[in-house]
Amino acid sequence: MPDAALLAVAAFALGIAVTLLAQLIRRQARGVGDLGSDAERATFRTLSLASRAAVHLRGGLDGEGAHRASRYLRTLLGSEAIAVADRTGVVSIDGRGELSAVAARVAASVIDTGQRQLLTGRSAGADARRETLAGDEEAPSDGALQAVGAPVFVNGRVVGAIVAFANRVQAPLVRATTEVAAWCGAQIELGELETSRAALAEAELRALRAQISPHFIYNALSVIASYTSTDPERARDLLLDFADFIRYTLRSQGEFTTLADELTSVHSYVELERARFEERLSVTLRIEPETLATVIPFLSLQPLVENAIRHGLEPREAGGTVVIAARDDGTHTEITVDDDGVGMRPSALRALLTAGGRTDHIGLRNVDARVRSIYGDDHALVIETNEGAGTMVRMRIPKSQPFNETERTAVP
Repeated sequence: MPDAALLAVAAFALGIAVTLLAQLIRRQARGVGDLGSDAERATFRTLSLASRAAVHLRGGLDGEGAHRASRYLRTLLGSEAIAVADRTGVVSIDGRGELSAVAARVAASVIDTGQRQLLTGRSAGADARRETLAGDEEAPSDGALQAVGAPVFVNGRVVGAIVAFANRVQAPLVRATTEVAAWCGAQIELGELETSRAALAEAELRALRAQISPHFIYNALSVIASYTSTDPERARDLLLDFADFIRYTLRSQGEFTTLADELTSVHSYVELERARFEERLSVTLRIEPETLATVIPFLSLQPLVENAIRHGLEPREAGGTVVIAARDDGTHTEITVDDDGVGMRPSALRALLTAGGRTDHIGLRNVDARVRSIYGDDHALVIETNEGAGTMVRMRIPKSQPFNETERTAVP
């Protein structure tokens, strides 16, 4: 082939290569900034706005939370203005403050009827006027904006309304406002559930403290008193253990602690029980060091140890041994309390965990209920027992708990 022809072929091939390279670079450059298709970007934006609004709605429709949420709700609906109202009136309006009086009338009608309401005026046509507010046959006072109001239901009761304004209210905005109002109600219900859960946890802690006080304090003080004349130094050490245990038990620093802090309290408790049982009680610890920082529910391990001693070993004349273990199980920390005491029938165990009445095993039932409410039913206590075969209680705690990371503080 002549040199000129070779040069022509080489130049053509080089041109193709340069073109392909340029296309590849442009495609990669687009890929870096590409957030997906239009539909994917719209979905992401909607979820982002909803999650931001949800944070502020958990406290209800009143207060600063509703004001902050209304900004995200208006963007979510794409409306000219939006008002949030409770049963006392408009608590927040975003977009057009002068519409407050109109929003109040729409919201009042929504709350009174428990149904969606439209404020459209004569121009909206006969079908739309079926939902037009009584006495509002004309358009809003500014002559431009129309409105749709939807009820916010919480536990089957209307607690407020969402009112959206637009130049012309059409079916998509009506449906979207209705759905947003229903979603707001769901967020408020979740907030109330969280408040109820916290109140229940506090009530359960109070029940545990009340149960500890009469039973344990009497025994502990009796033991300390018995040593005051025969072994004053031992009495002094036991009194310090008693003070440490009571201080930890009655603390008011939240419903979570670390395994290390709980074990410190368990040590004080066990020392007092050893003084009472003397040679009849043996306690063994098998704790992997990496588990000590695990965040656990406050007063969740100590009641299990108390249950093992009080109901497992105390009925036995010879006493026995309690083994407290904690191991790293990947995503969880597994904590077990194992005793070689009298045990109990599995049917009796089921009855005490499900019974609503009084029981001497309040600590065991309390811990089981709390770990279920915090982590879910799949984290319920696993209990192995039978008559004469002792009892082993297993508790699995997630190592990752973003919702209570702030609780990682030691007892002062």
